Amino acid sequence: MDYIEVAVTITPKDPFADVVISALGEIGFESFVETETGFLAYINGEVYTEGLEKTCWAWNMGGFEIESSAKTISRTNWNEEWEKNFESILVDDEVYIYAPFHPTRPEVKHQILIEPKMSFGTGHHETTHQMVQLMLKQNLENKRVLDMGCGTGILAILAAQKGAKHVVGIDIDDWSIENTIENAARNNVEIETRLGGAEQLKDETFDVILANINLNILTTDMHQYCKVLAVGGLIMFSGFYVSDFETLNTEAKKNNLTCVDKMQREKWMAVIFVKESN
Repeated sequence: MDYIEVAVTITPKDPFADVVISALGEIGFESFVETETGFLAYINGEVYTEGLEKTCWAWNMGGFEIESSAKTISRTNWNEEWEKNFESILVDDEVYIYAPFHPTRPEVKHQILIEPKMSFGTGHHETTHQMVQLMLKQNLENKRVLDMGCGTGILAILAAQKGAKHVVGIDIDDWSIENTIENAARNNVEIETRLGGAEQLKDETFDVILANINLNILTTDMHQYCKVLAVGGLIMFSGFYVSDFETLNTEAKKNNLTCVDKMQREKWMAVIFVKESN
């Protein structure tokens, strides 16, 4: 499977880059890499049509200028592209996320070795970073954990490292599933993986659900997540802007979820809800 790389230039870059990234995420773009003049956006070549990204330019009522160009990135060249941009990251001095070409940090409690491919979620983006921070606050010992939109598998791996007894990772992208399986093996943890979306949820129960996706999917699929979440269980959401919290919270209340913790990093937010009842 090939991917399409769309190079986006925005003038001025701030604060409009985040707005455009959010819009692209809503139409199927999966990964983003910041550049000095904007960002690179990536999408599955099978779903991309020429000029797709420009459908998001239509709402621009002024205030910034935007240009884009697209090219095909073959699967075999993807790792090389990532290595040019991927740096190791340390979260709260407790989680070290690194690639094989980085040094190890044995003094850090949780080391997560990943080979980044097309999958979103290397820990650099504010949403993944915040999810890791929220997870560090929780006791996951012997918990059943679901990672919706598992990407590179970072959150699922961290859950396993924190003692979860069963971890399931679900993603709609086959690269993400492949990457999660490989990264789980690299970190000597077991993760059950499923290709697809919320339809992959079975007659099962989880104590903790992790969902770092985007606002539309979170609100649309929330009722399905809650069907498999135990009463008293926790669900952690990220992938949305601070300004979208009330929309998410309104839907959460419909599903008997109560917000018990939240945090903000730049313009992005991560929250924890507890399920009060069925």
